[in-house]
Amino acid sequence: MIEDLCIIMLTAGITSLLFKLLKQPVVLGYIVAGMLVGPHVLGESWINNEENAETWGEIGVLFLLFSLGLEFSFKKLLKVGSTAVIGAGVIVVGMMIAGMLTAHLLGWGGMNALFLGGMLCMSSTTIVFKAIEEAGLRSHRFAGVCFGILIVEDLFAVVLMVLLTSIAVKNEFEGKELLWQVGKLVMYIALWFILGITLIPTFLKKFKKHLNDETLTIFSIGMCLGMVLLAVQSGFSSALGAFVMGSVLAETIDAERIEHLVQPMKNIFGAIFFVSVGMMIDPALLVQYWLPITIITLVVICGQIFFGSFGTLLSGQPLRVALQTGFSLVQIGEFAFIIASLGQSLNVTDKSLYPIVVAVSVITTFLTPYIMKLAYPTLAFLESHMSEGTKKMLESYTEKRQASKSGSKKASWATPTVRIFKLIFLHIAMAPGINQFLRLFNENLYARERLAESKRGLEREVENTLISLEMNIAEVEVPANSAFAGKALKDLNIRNITGASIVRIIRGGININIPGGNHRLYPGDRIILAGSDTDVAAFQKMLETSLASTDNINDVNTNIVLDNFTITKDSPLCGKSILKSGIREKGNCIVMGLVRPSEDFYTNPDPNIIICEDDIIIVAGEKQKMQEFFA
Repeated sequence: MIEDLCIIMLTAGITSLLFKLLKQPVVLGYIVAGMLVGPHVLGESWINNEENAETWGEIGVLFLLFSLGLEFSFKKLLKVGSTAVIGAGVIVVGMMIAGMLTAHLLGWGGMNALFLGGMLCMSSTTIVFKAIEEAGLRSHRFAGVCFGILIVEDLFAVVLMVLLTSIAVKNEFEGKELLWQVGKLVMYIALWFILGITLIPTFLKKFKKHLNDETLTIFSIGMCLGMVLLAVQSGFSSALGAFVMGSVLAETIDAERIEHLVQPMKNIFGAIFFVSVGMMIDPALLVQYWLPITIITLVVICGQIFFGSFGTLLSGQPLRVALQTGFSLVQIGEFAFIIASLGQSLNVTDKSLYPIVVAVSVITTFLTPYIMKLAYPTLAFLESHMSEGTKKMLESYTEKRQASKSGSKKASWATPTVRIFKLIFLHIAMAPGINQFLRLFNENLYARERLAESKRGLEREVENTLISLEMNIAEVEVPANSAFAGKALKDLNIRNITGASIVRIIRGGININIPGGNHRLYPGDRIILAGSDTDVAAFQKMLETSLASTDNINDVNTNIVLDNFTITKDSPLCGKSILKSGIREKGNCIVMGLVRPSEDFYTNPDPNIIICEDDIIIVAGEKQKMQEFFA
């Protein structure tokens, strides 16, 4: 077992490093690692017991979905609004139908078609996040739309896995069974969501001072695995249980901390999962099924571009945002592997379907960054060939949709939520403990929002106004090694150079609103920017170019070191006090000690002590500057 794990991790580490150097997603590196250690590429498997790898891979799925739940938050689903729901709905329905039709055209029927449709209707959250981030587009408006759509797709994926399992077991589609499973699923999620939000944050708050990183990590994983067991015993998949517990913990004020703590385990077991995926790929099958792979790849790329752009446009977003969104969702990823594994484990899909889907995922993942760059040329082409009537129609539709959103009552959904729960428990509201239960639930449900609101860069009303005016809101932090640090805003001339405006500086919990030209920036300052996507991108590029080079980070001349210097008779320091010697001001160093010829030793000597001939001064500072001063 140890030997197998050693081979998997070392191979995955080497390939992931190689793919990092090639600026490709590390997920591809893990899959390649699996192909190398598996039985199909080199003729003999490097793994003695492949069942162990599969078991670790199943654990990897749990950690992936647990982490996904931590990022999810059910309240986010309500906050992303109609754009994400409409966009995701169009993509899921359109790609599901496209996948099933493609399967039938290829001569596949039944469960193969159903499972293929499920695999093709969800983009890869990990790959989209990474591609947008590496392209420096995280602050652009379409990025928020993409993330909202991915949130809805992730929720649908969990539901789809439950439904596919139910349909596959009976090998038939029953309307009543479908409704029963959906109802059962909703009841299960609602029950554990209510109980979890009421009890878990209260427990964490009560024992907060005892929950160090080690204890909180163990406790969080224990709750995750406990919910996995409950889900399995209730007839659902283990993945659903992990996702539900992650989404419950996502509503606590410790969500970011828990996510950070479980990240290493997610990385380890997630890598093993993708390696196990690669072990199942037979290159001979890929050659044999090159035509289905090519066709499905084209269906994924063209389908996601069309349905993603159309769905986003239908939700009321401008054509530019719609195209950027559609061109960013052109791949399938983690859930496609999980659904493919589900079909294999239930023995309802052909063995060839798994490597075909993995190959499609690898190809589309590799092409994603390049396809994203085609959004702007496509936009320019459409605008140049579009009639004026069509342009006006699209602009009118977008304006009406945006107006309907901004004109709608923007009351917090907190009040309707509380009313719904009060109505549900209306007939038993007088029972002992129910009102206390509801009060505790409501208090815990919005604790994270209250904390986040206190740290907001802008007031929500101001942010909504700027967004409605097509102004983007972005938050960046001034790095410690930025040349911006210590400089006044008037000297940086940010607005004239980039077009972006700094509307707030957050420093140690203190908000500096609409800072003037004399305000200076310091390392760690959080800057709230307002401007167009182009303006914000220009500022980020300006900030990146201000970073000091790290090439000399290990240069002893720039590191803080301890050194000693003997004072000679001719030294300008001889006869002067430490205070008046200029050691701190001119040499940029601190006197840590002084040794007299009489062997007297002074630690942190008094600044008024006189420096004498043959004294040995021990100082701390940058070596090069010290040597120049004492030369």
